[in-house]
Amino acid sequence: MNPDALRTEVNDIVWWHTIDLGNGIITPGRDETPARWPLLGLPESLAGLSVLDIGAWDGFYSFEAERRGAARVVAADEFAWQQLGTGRRGFDCAHRALGSEVEAREVDVLDLSPETAGGTFDLVLFLGVLYHLRDPITALERVASVTSDRLVLETHVDLLGVREPAAAFYPDKELYGDATNWWGPNLPALFGMLEVAGFADATVVHVTPRRQRLRNAVGSRIVKGRPRHRYSHGRTVVHARRRKP
Repeated sequence: MNPDALRTEVNDIVWWHTIDLGNGIITPGRDETPARWPLLGLPESLAGLSVLDIGAWDGFYSFEAERRGAARVVAADEFAWQQLGTGRRGFDCAHRALGSEVEAREVDVLDLSPETAGGTFDLVLFLGVLYHLRDPITALERVASVTSDRLVLETHVDLLGVREPAAAFYPDKELYGDATNWWGPNLPALFGMLEVAGFADATVVHVTPRRQRLRNAVGSRIVKGRPRHRYSHGRTVVHARRRKP
């Protein structure tokens, strides 16, 4: 693409992901996405793997999986592409700029199946989606239906000081002032959900350190009468295997 034309197009799009498109052009995403990739605990090479990126949005993780050698990558989204900001324009712009062969499928999480997703996949990325869903267990069952081997799940978690399975419910805008945030499971609850949905061998590869959670809580501003961050809040990355029949 002509760099000047690409810069003009990039500047006309509301981006969430930060994506290096080459020629010194980096999308002005609100999220520092490249810094999150190392937290996923994935190998440097994904050579030969089929990858499904659920909730792909602008496509950073899809394009990164492709760059790391994945044999096939499918980017799946519906909510972000149809209901948020500039929709799918960011994904389509980056796709053209990168000369990508990532496949795009507009499908809701609860409609996932081998038919709608285009098969089952060696590696499924389910990043930053679970806590936005009203029915997380059913969603995980749909995710399991398209996972042939490994799931990488990243999500918001809450009640991190509670040892028994528990989840915070946010019926309004209690979490970050965002009405699309519904659940904050703790780690025992998350593991239980994964097991019920058909996954096994769940392992935490990252969770927000206590010191960082404390800093976030102390420095948090008040939103709707509540602190934006609490000490019990964090993010986690969990790996799990699809349980074999």
